[in-house]
Amino acid sequence: MTKNLLNKILLLLLVATLISVPGISQKRKADKDTREWRYEIEAVRTGVTGTYLIKVWTYSKSPDVAIEQAKKNAVHGIIFRGFAGKAGVEGKPPLVSSPDLEIEKADFFDPFFDDGGKFMKFVSLTNDGAVAAEDRFRIGKEFKIGVLISVNVGELRKDLEAAGIIRALNAGF
Repeated sequence: MTKNLLNKILLLLLVATLISVPGISQKRKADKDTREWRYEIEAVRTGVTGTYLIKVWTYSKSPDVAIEQAKKNAVHGIIFRGFAGKAGVEGKPPLVSSPDLEIEKADFFDPFFDDGGKFMKFVSLTNDGAVAAEDRFRIGKEFKIGVLISVNVGELRKDLEAAGIIRALNAGF
C-alpha cells in the first residue's frame, strides 16, 4: 500500500470513530438510567380489555432518551411495582410477588429489557410519544418526562407464564 492510501484509510477510521462516540455515550447513559429503574407510574384511565393506560414519569439528562426509556420503565413497573389507583381508575399490584425475581431470573430479564428486546411487544406510546408541556420538567441537570403508554398486560402475563416466570391465574394453589 502506498503511504497516501494508508493515511486516507486512517483518517476515515478516525472520522468514523469520532462520529460514533456521541451515540455510544448517549446509549451508555440511557442504559445506566434504565438499570437504575428511576421512574414513577400513575394510573390514567382504564384501557381496553387486557391493557393498562398509564403515565410513566422517567428521569434522564435527555428528553428523547427519557421518552424511549419510558417504554422499558412501563413494562418493568407493571411486572415489579404495580401502581396506585386514583379516582375512577383502579390501582394494580405487580405481576410478580417478589422484587428479587428480577435478579434471580436475570438470564431472562436482561435480554428481555435490552434495547429492542421482547418487552417492546407489549408496549406502545399513545399520542405518538408527544409530550405535553405540563409533562416536561427540568430538575437540576436532568429532565422528568411524563409519557402516556399503553401496556398489553394480558399478553405480557401469557409470555411470563410461558417462560415460567409467573404462575398462571388458573394454576391452583
